[in-house]
Amino acid sequence: MNPKRIIRRLIPWLARLLPSLAIGLAALAYAQEIATVSDAQIARLAQQFGAVAKERLSGWRSLVNNPKNRLLSTRQKLDLVNDFMNLTPFISDTAHWGKVDYWASPVEFLSTNGGDCEDFSIAKYFTLRALGVPDEKLQITYVKELRIYNDAHMVLAYFETPDAEPLILDNINKTIQPASARNDLLPVYSFNGSGLWLAKEQTGRGQSVGSSDRIGHWRDLQSRMRSTR
Repeated sequence: MNPKRIIRRLIPWLARLLPSLAIGLAALAYAQEIATVSDAQIARLAQQFGAVAKERLSGWRSLVNNPKNRLLSTRQKLDLVNDFMNLTPFISDTAHWGKVDYWASPVEFLSTNGGDCEDFSIAKYFTLRALGVPDEKLQITYVKELRIYNDAHMVLAYFETPDAEPLILDNINKTIQPASARNDLLPVYSFNGSGLWLAKEQTGRGQSVGSSDRIGHWRDLQSRMRSTR
């Protein structure tokens, strides 16, 4: 085939690919940057919140920056991050922040050594992104928990492929399980750094409804995180 004809055919494909690739690389760089906590930050937060802040933040930094952890299989990364974050005590937003609903950054979650389901899911999401797990494979998922609390809840879902059954990372049931094994969860919607989906069923992706920037708490969280870097 004529080389010029090949190039002409490739141009529309590249035009679609390059913006997505740029967004993905920028999201990864951002996730890695927010997971880098300086000694000065740790010292300041330890002075404010106590020795546990130093312990948790130093442990998080070591987890993210350890070259061996970046070479783990994806499933090993999921287990590592899920177990590390689930060591943090559950505390409601009202008791912890004096607000009905507050989405904490990973630094806030770990330095104060407490948070609710949104904070667990957000911290797991950004930490896995910093370890190189692609954004399109992770979705923070808003569900209704049916068995214990019968109330709104949030988990992190991992999709090996777009149509695969996701694995669920949760702070209530701390064992990572496929979504089909979690009949105590009724999905409502999910999102990540680039998209927002309405859930139709327990397994697989739901219907895309645009950008995750439509979620006010998510937009405000990212703005706060950028302002404190």
